[in-house]
Parts: sequence; structure tokens; C-alpha cells
Amino acid sequence: MSKVDLILKNATIVTMDDAYRVFPKGAVAIRGDSVLDVGEEKQILTDHTASKTLDCEGKALIPGLINAHTHAAMNLVRGLADDRRLDVWLLGYVMPVEREFVSPDLVRLGTKIACAEMIRSGTTCFADMYYFEHAVAEAAAEAGLRAVCSQTVLKFPAPDAPSFEDALEAGREFIQKWKDHELIVPAIAPHAAYTSTVEILRACIELALEFDVPLLTHIAETEQEVKEWRETYDMPVVPWVKKLGLLETKLLAAHCVHIDDGEIHTLQHAGAGVAHNPSSNMKLASGFAPVRDMLETGVNVGLGTDGTASNNDLDMFEEMRLATFLAKGTTGDPTAVPARMVFAMATRLGAKALHLGHLTGSIEKGKRADLALVDLDTLHNWPHFDRDPEAIYSRLVYAAKSTDVSDVMVNGRWLMRDRKLLTLEEEPLMQEAQEFARQVDSFLTEREGSVLSKLVAIGGAEQEESYEVQIKVRIPDPAPIIEKLESEAFEIVRRAHYREYDCYFAFADPSQGRLRRREDEFVDDQGRVFNVRYRLTLTGPAAERMYDNSVLLSRSRFIAPATHSLRFYKEYFEPEATVTINKDRLRWLVHHAGEEFFINIDQILMPKLDGWFLEVKSRTWSRRDAERKAELISTVLKILEVDVSQAVTEEYPELIQP
Repeated sequence: MSKVDLILKNATIVTMDDAYRVFPKGAVAIRGDSVLDVGEEKQILTDHTASKTLDCEGKALIPGLINAHTHAAMNLVRGLADDRRLDVWLLGYVMPVEREFVSPDLVRLGTKIACAEMIRSGTTCFADMYYFEHAVAEAAAEAGLRAVCSQTVLKFPAPDAPSFEDALEAGREFIQKWKDHELIVPAIAPHAAYTSTVEILRACIELALEFDVPLLTHIAETEQEVKEWRETYDMPVVPWVKKLGLLETKLLAAHCVHIDDGEIHTLQHAGAGVAHNPSSNMKLASGFAPVRDMLETGVNVGLGTDGTASNNDLDMFEEMRLATFLAKGTTGDPTAVPARMVFAMATRLGAKALHLGHLTGSIEKGKRADLALVDLDTLHNWPHFDRDPEAIYSRLVYAAKSTDVSDVMVNGRWLMRDRKLLTLEEEPLMQEAQEFARQVDSFLTEREGSVLSKLVAIGGAEQEESYEVQIKVRIPDPAPIIEKLESEAFEIVRRAHYREYDCYFAFADPSQGRLRRREDEFVDDQGRVFNVRYRLTLTGPAAERMYDNSVLLSRSRFIAPATHSLRFYKEYFEPEATVTINKDRLRWLVHHAGEEFFINIDQILMPKLDGWFLEVKSRTWSRRDAERKAELISTVLKILEVDVSQAVTEEYPELIQP
């Protein structure tokens, strides 16, 4: 008879081992951090003696649940900007808040709250991807949870790294520090193909292979991502990352919503893990992952909650139930992904997806003692039909709630007993979180009242104070003016031809200015588009001063790259009204009398306006300079033989209004 530290008896043991053994009256013998034996209670008590024996009172003893994909610290932005599209939610709200507030202390706080929530719902292991990942690892280790913690790497500045080189170096240091920890498995996480470059992905692959650690990333989460990859590279995302060597690593790919049969087989052959996130994908309307096909092909598919900003909880019981219902509903097959299979996704398959199948995910000899007790003697789980040996999985997946979890153990250490947390104090954490929420509310309230603040928040905005002397004149025919422009009266610095597609945003408060999203198509001499540029321009209200044949305009101007869709900007800035104008523009930059002038000839194509418009403008910086340039504009107009009686002071949005 062997001596062990603890025997858990009088439990329905759901082992999730290779044979899916269930012991209705079972016991588990634990020595140190591992399971020494599991089986029928009578046999275990015969073979082992323990320093302590615990009566489990007939509860289900299950392997601790494994959350295969989350961003734990994002518990602090739970409910921040719900019911928006993924890009507006992420780029317009979550990332600006992260840039403003995220710090190691904040990450530590958010992770501790997440750990408390996960322990209460029976999760013993999670995979994380975030910033300041050392703080995530410290908080998880302190809470006693097992975790794969991955340092995020992006192609743009992040809260913890001004460049990808900094993020990569932080990842190296993080891996070196935590490489042999008993609970924490360090990893590297290039966020996604679309937020990386080839250089970034290759550097992350090399790092993962050098230290033999997992690599976490998002793959094919949205249709737009796949569409862009096919248009740009003539292939979907999985074969593209395979060419770079990503599948040579211990890959854990989150989402994989929009992958085809070939990609599924590619992932299976590589031994990659996939994290299926049903709640997050549904909430963000990302689509339905082909989970049944992946499972039938042999891919190790785990279940994840994603971060609480897009879920909004870390409840793995909820994910199990939704995952099987989604599979049935999308395939039209009620036998698709049955209860036992989805429970495997939350335990043994999840462990394999994280490349931790040798350590956890099942209750069997040699595995770590990562366990949870679930009370199934509840009103919502009664009565019990025992003739079907699969019934226990039905109870756990279709009827059990996270609140039915009473006790949780990780690595042979109790983290919760009789629903009381032993490693974390919830009340102080909740108070700190609410104080943070007040700060975020204040930040967003101030930002939402300013179009400029919202523009700055999404990045790339540069201020450009603009003082211009300009005139706009209707002309019946551009040909004579073009002929005179090309004469010796002007020194032509450069000329260009554009097709411009403008959308002007107007706001209820005129002091907010006017925002324009412009798509410039550069047109060559044969009329072919050879380049496209997208820009946002926010102009404040103009302060005007009239001169002969010209107007001095003084206003603030902010310019930013328009890297997102027009739909994104409409949903994000929420203008009171929009005006769309398409025009053909010929532009010259000329020198005349030692000064620089921009001369535009515009034809408004939509909505159609008769004739053309000539604009002559020049930058200025002082009253005296403005007066001189106003005089020179008069000279330019005379050379061009323009009838100034046709001058207009309105801008194009006003001109097209009925």
C-alpha cells in the first residue's frame, strides 16, 4: 500500500483519458502536484493510504477546464463599447483606451480579476495574449493557475513596446525568465498576419523554435481578412503563413472561422492547435467556424472565451453549451459535436491544442492534479437518468452552470474550497476595477465630445495650421486656361491628374469643424490609375478676410491616413450629415513672380454640376504676405483671362446643396 498526500473519494470521476473512462463511485489518489492513481473507490482505498481523505459527496470530479484563448487583463474593459462592429470596437475604443491606460499594474489587476472569475467557473488553465505579459504571468502564478502566457508583437506601437523590435526583445526576456516555471509556459504572439509583417512573423518563428515554446496568433477571424489575403497574395491565410514557417512551431491558432478543407488538413498535418471562440465570434458577427470538419479531420480544437471585452465573461460552461448548439445549428445535424466531444474540447483536446497534453487535460496517472468538483444535484440538473453511460456529459454540458463548481485544485493545491477563493480576495480587486472604470468613463466622455480627440485616438493625426489666400471661379471651358498655364508666364514645378472621391462629415456643433475622407486616384497620361491614397482631413471653421479677387482663410487643419473603410468612419464619428462628392481634378504647382501657387481645375462629376471650377491658392503666414499674394492672384487671373465676376465663396459641399 502506497502513501499519498490526499485521496478524493465518493465522486463521479470523469477522467477524459484515452478510453473516456467514467467511475460513478470513484476516487483519486494525489501525491505532491500529480495524480498517482484513479479508479473505483474501493480499489483506490485498498491500494493507497493518505494523510488526508476528502469525501466529495457524490459530486462530479472533472479535469480542470482549459480556456484556450483569452486576453485576461481585458476584464477591465468588459462592456466598454458593446454592439459595434469588430473594427470600430477594437480600433475606435479598446485600443485608444489601452494606449491611454495600460500599464503593468493595470494588467496585473485585470488578470487577477480574470483569474478569480476563471477559478470560480472551474477553469484551471488558460492561454493568454496581451501586453506586459510578465504581469499576466505573475498574477496567474500568484493565483495558482496554469497558463500559457504569450507576449504580443505588432507592427505598430503598443502600450508596452514602441516598435516591434522592442516587443520582440521583451518576448525574448519574458521567455528566458519563465521558461522552466511549474505553472507558466511562456510563448510569443505575433497578433495576426494582418497586424504583422513578413519580417515580424519570421522573427517570432525563430524565437519560438529557438526556445521550443508555443506561438499564439489569430488566423482567419473575419471574412475581410481572408478576402484581403486572397486579393493580395492569391491564397488564403493558412498556406501563406505556412510558407513563412509558422506551422513548424507549436502553433495555437485562435478563431480559424474562415478556413477551407485544405487549410484544415494543413493544420492537422502540422499538429497545430485551434482555439474555437463561439461566444466572441457570435457577438462580433465574425461567422461560424467549421468545427465539426476540424474535429473529424483530427485537428486538436480547444475552446476559448476570448477576452471579456468581446464575450463578456470567462464562463467555459457557457462556451461548451454554445459550441455544441452552434455546430448542430450550422450543420443541420443534431448529432454534430455531441456533449462528450465538446467536453473533450474544454479539457483533453484543449490541453493538446495548447501543447500541454502531457501535463493536464485529463485525470490519469502522471498528469498534474488540475481538478474541479461540480455539484450536479441541483434543481436545474435533476433528475438523473443513468442507463446511458454518456449521460454524465449531457449533464455537464447541457445543464450544469459555472456556479455549480464548488472546489478547484491546480498542481495539487486547492485554489477554491466550498466556493471560497483561497488565493485571491475579490472585494479589493473589484473596488480597484471600479475606480479604473471611472477614469475610463471620464476619458471617453471628454473624447466623445470632440471630433479632433476621436481622430487623434485612432492614430496618425498630424496638425497642420493652414492659412491660405484663395479664389474659386466658375469657368465654361478649361482648355484656354490650360493653354495659358503651360505658357512661359509660369514655371511649372509639377502637374498631376486625380480622381477624387470625397465624403464630408458635418456635425451638429459647427465648432467641431468638418471632416473629409478622401480617396485620391492618381491618373497617368493614358487615363490609367497607378496609385491610390486615402486621407482624413479635419478642418476647423474658417476665419475669413476678403481681398480683391481673393479670400484669406485661416483655420486649423489635421491630416491623418484613412486606413479604414468609409463605413468604419461613419459608425465611429457618427456625423449628423454626410455629403459625397466625386470630381476630376487637374492640378499644377507653379512659381510666379517668385511665389508658389496651387492651381486646380475641377469638374464635379457627382452630383453633376455644369461647367468647371478654377481654384488658385497660396499658403501664407502674415497679413503683409497675404496682401502681396492677393495682388499676385489678381495678376494670375488676368494672365489666365478669367472672368472674376464668376467667383464663388462657397466650398463644394455648400455648392451642391439644393
